[in-house]
Amino acid sequence: MTPPSRGYRYIGPPEPRSTVRPDSTGRIVRSADDLAVWQAERGTAESAEPFTFVVALDGLLRLAPRRSEHVACAGGGDVLAAGEIGFHRDVGRWTVREVTNQSTGYCPDLDSWHAVAHALDLAGIGHPGRFTHEVVFRRCERCRECSVVREGDFVCVFCGSDLPVAWNIAP
Repeated sequence: MTPPSRGYRYIGPPEPRSTVRPDSTGRIVRSADDLAVWQAERGTAESAEPFTFVVALDGLLRLAPRRSEHVACAGGGDVLAAGEIGFHRDVGRWTVREVTNQSTGYCPDLDSWHAVAHALDLAGIGHPGRFTHEVVFRRCERCRECSVVREGDFVCVFCGSDLPVAWNIAP
């Protein structure tokens, strides 16, 4: 499986982007061993929570602590996917416990899953085959605000207008 060619630009507020430093980029996970080291460094309590993640344009998974900004994890760059991810050990193998595309800074579409699956497959980390919690983002064509579609109700929470069915977040 190959990752999609669509990249997602950061569209969130400027403040988080302004704090990005070269040393704030997320930890690259190329293998299950990389993940094991990352988990050990985090400690038991933090490892029990999901982490912030991005799949960078190079197709590699990058992790940061949960309360990190996705744009910092990405080093300020474009991504193929972004969200939150949690892991556990299952019969001696790392697997994904939960994974979502929840990133209000990038607002990735559900098809970003392909990039996530590809990055996890490259690293030898098991996964559920899809997002365990899917977030549907749409930009209102009337007020231009980004909304989260809840329970299949494609209505803007800001102005009440109908939202498009197709992903339209790109600036």
